Parts: sequence; C-alpha cells; structure tokens
Amino acid sequence: MHAALVMKEHTMTIVIDPKRILRYANRPRPSYVSSLAQAQAMYDRYGISANALRAAHFTAQIMYESQALRAEQENLNYSANRLAAVWPSRFQPRGPLNPADYAHQPQALADYVYGNKNGNTEADDGYRFRGRGLLQLTFKSNYAAATRALQKLKPMAPDLCLNPDAVTEPDWALAVAAAVWEAKGCNGYADHDNINKVTRAINGGENGLAERKIWLRMMKQLFGV
Repeated sequence: MHAALVMKEHTMTIVIDPKRILRYANRPRPSYVSSLAQAQAMYDRYGISANALRAAHFTAQIMYESQALRAEQENLNYSANRLAAVWPSRFQPRGPLNPADYAHQPQALADYVYGNKNGNTEADDGYRFRGRGLLQLTFKSNYAAATRALQKLKPMAPDLCLNPDAVTEPDWALAVAAAVWEAKGCNGYADHDNINKVTRAINGGENGLAERKIWLRMMKQLFGV
C-alpha cells in the first residue's frame, strides 16, 4: 500500500496522512504543520481526495509555492541584478526603470509591480495583497474570491481583504489553498494530468514549471499514481 493513501470503506475517497506529506518538508512552518492536520477535511470538501491524481497535483503545487512549507510570504527583497532578470521589460537595461531604486525595498517593489490591477486600486494594495500562504495568493481580487469561497464553507471565516495575514494562519492556510484550487478549476486539469494548465491557473504563467514537475513526480510516487 502506498505511503499516503488508503481507501475509505465503501468509498473511493483517498485518505490523506499529513505525516507522510511532512516527510518531504525540511523545517516546515509550525502554522502549516498545524493547518495540515485538517488535510482530510479540506481535501474532501474541495474534491481533491476524489482520486490520487488530484491529490498529487494539489500537494505538488502547495509544496512548490510554499518552498516545501517554509514560505509564508512572497520574498520581494530582490537585488538590482535580480530585478532586471525577473522583470526585464520594467527595469534597465531593457526596461525604463533603474533597478537600484527598488532593490531591497519589498514594499516599493510590490506596490509598483502589483499596483493598479486585479483589484489593487488603493495606495499600498500591491504590498498589502502580496503573495501569501500555501499557494502564494496574490492580488486583492483573489483575496476577495478566496473569502467568498471560504465563507460558503464557514460563514464566520475571516474577510481576507481586511485581514490578509489570515491566509497563513493555522485555521485557514490549507482551507484557502484548497478553495482557490477548486475555484480555478484545477481538479479538472489534474484529472487530465495537465500540469501546464494547473500551473497557469495557480501562477498566472508557467514560472518554475521544471521544479513543479519534480514535485509532481514525488507526489505521484507518494500517492501511488
């Protein structure tokens, strides 16, 4: 029998063992460890435990996005050279801005690159709604959508637009990730084993695709795909 999976009697729902998942994490955040205690309920609630392929894809994405359960927030503390590499159309030598003006200034950088789009309309919204949590939720519109999805499950769930840091709290971290996953149609993409579509839904592009594929291979082994 594979490490993280057995079948519930009379159902096809996969039983998730958080301890097996945590073996792939070196020094995970305590908040994430606590949140993973809810894994069965959240995987069940959002259809992720319906088959091993969904479970493998979802777990691979949260492991990549959270840097193996270590990153609670997006690291925006870039050097000037790194800024030019990550956003070449924005920063010199190919873009208009001097990267030195934004180097090692996370708030200024976030407000610039994330400002005035996807619901970020107020001053400092870029930084306020920077990437957080197991799927690095970004932009106010996505925080609002995650709030709506959460409050369908639990009406007393926090408004993530008013309390963005709740995305990383033990009670909500996994619930937010699972709700976002379902809302973006990722279960269907996972059913077809399409990591490109899963990644575009989660990331908006295909950043880190090679490393995501490595995580997926490991999670497929774990879940017996």
